[in-house]
Amino acid sequence: MQYRLKLAELAEKQGRPFRIALVGAGQMGRGFASQSHRLGLQVAVVADIAPERITQAFHDLGMGDPVISSNAQELNAAIAAGKPAGTTDAAVASTLDVDVVVEATGVAAIGADVMYHALKAKKHVATLNVEADVTVGPMLHRIAKENGVLYSVCNGDEPAEAKELVDFAKDLSFEVVMAGKGKNNPFEPHSNPDTVAERAAKKHMNPKMLASFTDGSKTMIEMSALANATGLKLTKRGMLGPQASRNTLQDVFKPVSEGGVLEQTGVVDYCTGDVAPGVFVVIKTDSPYVAEEMSYLSMGPGPYFALYRPYHLASVEAPMTVAKMLVDGYETLTCDNLMTEVIASTKKEHKAGEIFDGIGGYSARGVADRVEDARAENLVPIGLLQNAVAKRDLPIDHLVTYDDVELDEDATIFKLRKMQEELGI
Repeated sequence: MQYRLKLAELAEKQGRPFRIALVGAGQMGRGFASQSHRLGLQVAVVADIAPERITQAFHDLGMGDPVISSNAQELNAAIAAGKPAGTTDAAVASTLDVDVVVEATGVAAIGADVMYHALKAKKHVATLNVEADVTVGPMLHRIAKENGVLYSVCNGDEPAEAKELVDFAKDLSFEVVMAGKGKNNPFEPHSNPDTVAERAAKKHMNPKMLASFTDGSKTMIEMSALANATGLKLTKRGMLGPQASRNTLQDVFKPVSEGGVLEQTGVVDYCTGDVAPGVFVVIKTDSPYVAEEMSYLSMGPGPYFALYRPYHLASVEAPMTVAKMLVDGYETLTCDNLMTEVIASTKKEHKAGEIFDGIGGYSARGVADRVEDARAENLVPIGLLQNAVAKRDLPIDHLVTYDDVELDEDATIFKLRKMQEELGI
């Protein structure tokens, strides 16, 4: 389906384009804004703490300087007049005359707050904030359904694109042996914004974002989101992360009994090598003739085969989720029950009274874990750790427990997590 054409048809019927409130105008948000206009979606308002980023996002679209205000009435007047609008107060987004709120801050605590209020205001929510989703995604999805709107993680990042391969494999009745992604940054578990600053500058990246890649947090978060959305399990705490190439995926990710690395099948993991920036699924068929056909089609000798997508287009692809929501009522990636958790391992020593910062910072890195194991050891999800206070001295490489820290119980993400746990989801 050509969603761009369908959006145009629907917009014509309702007499105006579909409007987006974009929260977060960093690298991902800026890309989302630029591509959304190409699909016929109107970025009506941009919220960011930096006014210059708001202005830059609209200049990218060939538009003039925005009306920047924290007053909802003033912003709605600009939106109605077709003028670019911006605000430094993300809380305003849910009160505006828009169809979809897109959350692109990448900060779990901020994202959870923005998305909760948008859903309660009966706005559809599309998020690039996987960090929040692996912490309170089931609760947000439940609130969306209660309010008759949609909630989804966006296309473009690895979890959504790998899930599409999983769905494709299942539709063809293949056994999904495993699903995963390639990791293209070196694993430096204690890296922080300072240690990656020079590389980040060369890549024109926020050093905190790059640190979340190099310390492994982003991979752990993404593969946990994939596990939660597909029902696949985690290989083990922290995953395996073996070396593999595009041509050896099916040889590496098969059972140990057959020369591979897997103790069980139906799992998620990642690999290093030339697979990045792609995603993949390793499959198997119980039909000898189908296996023969797959070999004939240059998929390898079998019985294990790899379905490989050599790219993910990040913010360029993400607006497709909004299009699917509006045209088909389709949610790209959601979960209703957590199977996999992202716990926290300290990246440095902490003294009693010291405050934790967020993902990609100096305090802790994310580690994927099975929910049952995390609960048994009383481990804190990393999405709850921002602004937590250490109750006692903590060593480096320590898995943080609820007994180790005092959490910010006033944060929306904490309250949502508590509700989620009380519901057992």
